[in-house]
Order: sequence, then C-alpha cells, then structure tokens
Amino acid sequence: MSLVYRESDPVRLSDDRRSIIAIDQRKLPGEVIYINISTADQMFDAIYTLAVRGAPCIGVFAGYCAPVLAASYKTTDTGEFLTKLRDDLNHIDSSRPTAVNLSWAVKRQLALAEGCAERGSSTGEITEALYEEAVRIHEEDIDMCLKISEAGLSLLKDGDGILTHCNAGALATSRYGTGLGPILLGRERGYDFHVYSDETRPLLQGARLTAYELVNAGVDETVICDDMAAQVMKEGRIQAVLTGCDRIAANGDVANKIGTMQVAILARYYGIPFYVLGPYSTIDYATPNGDQIKIEQRPGEEIRDMWYSKSMAPMGASFYNPAFDVTDNSLITAIITDKGILRPPYTESIKGIQAGE
Repeated sequence: MSLVYRESDPVRLSDDRRSIIAIDQRKLPGEVIYINISTADQMFDAIYTLAVRGAPCIGVFAGYCAPVLAASYKTTDTGEFLTKLRDDLNHIDSSRPTAVNLSWAVKRQLALAEGCAERGSSTGEITEALYEEAVRIHEEDIDMCLKISEAGLSLLKDGDGILTHCNAGALATSRYGTGLGPILLGRERGYDFHVYSDETRPLLQGARLTAYELVNAGVDETVICDDMAAQVMKEGRIQAVLTGCDRIAANGDVANKIGTMQVAILARYYGIPFYVLGPYSTIDYATPNGDQIKIEQRPGEEIRDMWYSKSMAPMGASFYNPAFDVTDNSLITAIITDKGILRPPYTESIKGIQAGE
C-alpha cells in the first residue's frame, strides 16, 4: 500500500518509513524548511510547538507516528511492544488537548495494534499494519478535504467577499484544506473571491499561513487585524465567514482558534452566514456540549515576546492566553463535513450522520 506524496504535503513518511518529514510551520512564511521527526519526544514537541498544526493534519501526523515508533522498537515480545507503543502514543496525545483528531488517530492506531496482537500477529506484522492504516488515514483526509471543499463551494457565489479566521488550508490538513478548501477549489474553477484574513492572535496563523497559502494560489487576499472584522462587515465587504474547527461537540458547539466566537457574534449581528468546515472525525460524540471541551492554555510569552525584537508589555504583567474558544451552536449557520452539510438543530443533524455510518 502506498501513497504518492507531494512536496507541499505538510507531513509525509520518509522513503525508509523511519521518520516523518514535516514542513516546519513555525518558520513560514519567511522560510520553507522541512524537519525530520523520528522519536516520541520529537513528535510531542512538533505538535506542542506548532511545527505541525491544524486538527486534521495532526491526525494524519499521529497516524504516521505509530509505524515510525513501532519500527524503532528492538523487542520482538508483543506485550512489551504494545506497552511501549501505548506509552509513546499516549504521551504524544497529551501534547494538545483540544484538537480531537489527535486522540482519534491515536486510539485508532492503538486499537489496530491491540487487535493484531490478539490475532497472534508478530511485532513486524503489527508494524506493517500500522503503516497501512496510517496511509489509509492520510488518503481519507485527502478525500475528506475535497468533499468538504465541494460542499462549501456550493454555498458561495462568484465575487463573494469572505472572512477567514486562523488557518484551515492545505497546511492544516491534506491538499485543499477545510475552511480554505472552497476558496482554493473555487479559484481553480474560475471563481473570483476577495478574502479578508484575520491575523489571528496570538500566533498569527491567519497573517502568516492563510495569507501565504492564498497569495501562492493567486487569490485576492487582504490581511486584517482581529479587531477590524466588525468594520469590514459593516462596510459590506463580507458575504460569508469560513472557519475550520478543532472539535465539534455533540450539540454542535465548536472549538476553534481564539477569536472565532467573536467573529460569529459579529456575523450574526450583521446577518452574514457563518460556516464551520471540518471532517466528520472532528465531531466528538462523547462531549455533550462546548462547556465540556478542555481549552488549551499557552504561555504568555507568545503574546509578550514572540513577534517583537523586545517585549511589548512590562515585565511583571500577567497574561491569559487560551488557544481556543467555543462558539455556541446558535451562532452557526451550517457545519460542513465530508458527510454532508449539517443545519440546525445540530443535536438532530449530528445524530443523523452518526446513524448513517
């Protein structure tokens, strides 16, 4: 089983299957640097420091972590092998608690390994099965992105002004992306959009990554500060808002990069459709509502120091730096998944696609 990788894929397996090659997204847009990742600690750090980021991309990355780690173990004892794999993957899973795709991929690979062991497979056979499953996860993600992009594009019109928040393009997923997918697919098909990209504090993933992807795709794009969204909406420049998501609760509440909630509130005020785009795997049926979603807290230094030659706040100042917020389902016009476009009431529409599995 094999997959033809592209140089632009944010993560891919090395030819010898001993490491993962990833675009270091911390360096974009100034430099395009590829890093080689082979140990559990390197995998943890890559996710935690956002060298690898975007919920679907993290899921693909975690899928590849399993066979790379498995191939590094020297033991042929199945019990010891599974213990090592379980410990390493659970360690990686703890790197970012909000994005459900990470734990989804880890659980999927562990369940596969344990099932193989129960059937008497050798450690080498388990490693090969993990590799095939990782490729399958990646292929599913590519197919998912195209389906979401097609569905999202059906809700847009040529000439629309679109507001984005954070980054949900090919860097965050596979090929087209989720939140940016309809824009990139539309560009290929001759649609003329003007995209306003929120810079997205504190990590500037809109200014650095979304703008990078759109400019390279030839899309008419303008970066705005996060607190300018209301103004461009008031001026009539925005006809739709597209965002990705890191976790969707069973009632349709959505966790995404901090600032998404306020964009949704503004969109509701100005009567602009607010669309959330994400894979079916992002739906967490075990989480009844957004209040149950654990919000990752990041260091205050990211606000104070990261983008400046010297600190932009006095030493001794305290910081509150949640990476995500939760948008109430009542503010969401539609949730666009690879299994269809979901409409309110989300408790029912989300149950409906689960029943159709």
